[in-house]
Amino acid sequence: MSIELRNVSKTFGDVNAVNNVSFSVQDGELMALLGPSGGGKTTVLRMIAGLEMPTSGDVLIRGRRVNDVPVQQRNIGFVFQNYALFKSMTVARNIAFGLKIKKWKKRDIESRVAELLQLFGLEGLDRRYPHQLSGGQRQRVAIARAMAPGPSVLLLDEPFGAVDAKIRQELREWLVTLHHDLNVTTIFVTHDQEEALEVANRIVIFSRGLLEQVGAPREVYEQPANEFVARFIGVMNVLEPVVEGGVARIGELEFPAHGQGDGQKLRIGFRPYAVQISSDLTHYRYHAVLRHTFFLGVLLRVELELPSGLIIRARMTKEEYSNQGLYDDCEVSFQIRQFRLLATDQAPLQPEEDLKYQVPPVIGDNI
Repeated sequence: MSIELRNVSKTFGDVNAVNNVSFSVQDGELMALLGPSGGGKTTVLRMIAGLEMPTSGDVLIRGRRVNDVPVQQRNIGFVFQNYALFKSMTVARNIAFGLKIKKWKKRDIESRVAELLQLFGLEGLDRRYPHQLSGGQRQRVAIARAMAPGPSVLLLDEPFGAVDAKIRQELREWLVTLHHDLNVTTIFVTHDQEEALEVANRIVIFSRGLLEQVGAPREVYEQPANEFVARFIGVMNVLEPVVEGGVARIGELEFPAHGQGDGQKLRIGFRPYAVQISSDLTHYRYHAVLRHTFFLGVLLRVELELPSGLIIRARMTKEEYSNQGLYDDCEVSFQIRQFRLLATDQAPLQPEEDLKYQVPPVIGDNI
């Protein structure tokens, strides 16, 4: 095990920035710390690095408690959001900076810098200064500088936040390839759900200083531990039907509500991909008007308006949309094939109580 946090908390005055957080990072893992601003993720990263000290709890690196170990002795590479490159130094001198501090021999420094220039795709840029580089190049120089001394752990704080969308996508792919080649335990902070899902092996989700869930990208998306995770990771429809006779109803929609008392209000969630649409009005039970179509590249997101005025969101491929001859303001039939009970009006469900329901498909449903 590379890194472990045990019941770690951090307070700043009266503010609980991190509250009793525990998780571990395996050797060679690429982990994302994900959450909204103020969630505590950057504070956790800084405590691992040694830039902040825990108010309580323990931080362990390779089994060694490091709460009182200085930054320089933790063998960690840290990359700041704004790169923090030395403006008066060339690319080569920036990369070599940590090696000179550690008193490497000149020949070894030159060899290591040349190796990293090639590995990071920076050949021919060694004599340039930071202001002469693109945002993507500056970020690669910053990571190369952090990797130069051969750290056992690489920490990245919002590594791609300062570049445009195209460069950000390229850097994501590059980081995955780099991590695969170097196999260095890596933790990066992000507030971008798509980035975390695409890049990380596992994701730690924070909110208001609390750890909400730890899991693989598919796990946190398809099996959210609570409503916060369900809403924060991707798009989710959330409805509040009321139970009557073992059925939860809202507008035209009905959901099985086994074991729930009459009059009880539920919170039910389902992903857009769980909504199946057909241009054949006899195919599915419910009817709606397709009000808006949003182009997302390969996929389309559509908004359906039910006769009661209820709006739900669905997702489908461009091919499905085209083959069915769909268009805005056309009438469709649909079903919700899968949903999750998020909470009742009595109390939120605990993660292990979060119930998932599969709705049987209608005859002829081949989706």
